[in-house]
Amino acid sequence: MITSRVKSNRSCPSPAVSSAAWRVVWGKVCAGRARRLLAIIGIRSGIAADTPEGLHRDPVEVLGAVLGTATIVLALVAPTLFVDEGTGSWAPWAATAAALAAAAGFVVRERTARFPLLDLGLLARPLVSGGLTYKAAAWVATAGLGYLVTLQLQLEWGWPPALAALGMLPQVVVLIAAGPFVDPFVQRVGFTRAAWLGAAAIVVGLALYTGLNRVGYVWVAIALALVAAGLRISGVVAAVNVLRGLPAERTSIGAALTDTATEVSSGVGLAVCGTLLAALFAGSIATTGWSPAQTAEFGRAVTIAGLVLTVVAAVLVGWAMLRTRHTADEAAARATAG
Repeated sequence: MITSRVKSNRSCPSPAVSSAAWRVVWGKVCAGRARRLLAIIGIRSGIAADTPEGLHRDPVEVLGAVLGTATIVLALVAPTLFVDEGTGSWAPWAATAAALAAAAGFVVRERTARFPLLDLGLLARPLVSGGLTYKAAAWVATAGLGYLVTLQLQLEWGWPPALAALGMLPQVVVLIAAGPFVDPFVQRVGFTRAAWLGAAAIVVGLALYTGLNRVGYVWVAIALALVAAGLRISGVVAAVNVLRGLPAERTSIGAALTDTATEVSSGVGLAVCGTLLAALFAGSIATTGWSPAQTAEFGRAVTIAGLVLTVVAAVLVGWAMLRTRHTADEAAARATAG
């Protein structure tokens, strides 16, 4: 997001401003808008309108929204400031303190407001918290892996943008082709098992990329396919679990929570990878003709970023499994019986 400088006088533009990174971000923005347009069309044409008795009349809680937004923005900016300004500067510490203060203020506000933006008690429900955690794990992995692969294909391997786009096809093909098989798979193995199998595929794909991305593109493609397959399964089950875990009149907040988890975790995945690359790579990452030392630095940075993503995703998946292991299939059975 900004030019990153470290204390050893190494200066490198954060990968978020490089041309390749910009294409990643812009592509995700365009894809997100396309998904939203399709969702609007599908909802308008395929879902019946809400009935008045099924709606609540709570006003919008503006202060909670401001505090929540400030927490997310400051939490994402703070790591970049640590790389850019160094730990001796006041700016990153101020951003960190402000993020913590905003988070604390959000919690206090939501506990005391007459009409809270988010009833924190809903997050305590196992299906809701577990489903949102599965979502977060999936999108931290997907966004971070897509970012790293795009940079590697174009900047290290020298692929032109069009060829690099084709290099991401394993992810796209699996996401599209797996659609018809998700529901039968979930019905066959159950919600709980489907969720952790999908999440396990994501973690394995990340680990595979971390360990073998330097060997050749085949391993990169396999990693992309595994993460995409896991996202397709785990993402669907996670969203359904969140809705199942909420009261009928609160399903709209459930949909909003899953979207928020997707967007925030995607941002976290990009921020983690971008910050690590900015901290570990000397010089301008967007220039051509890297020296052998820079190539080695980039490889080391990608490996470390992939390892961090793998650990984060694994921890999130493990926690989600503990939260939902005895609840998802029970809820599905009750819904079927009803």
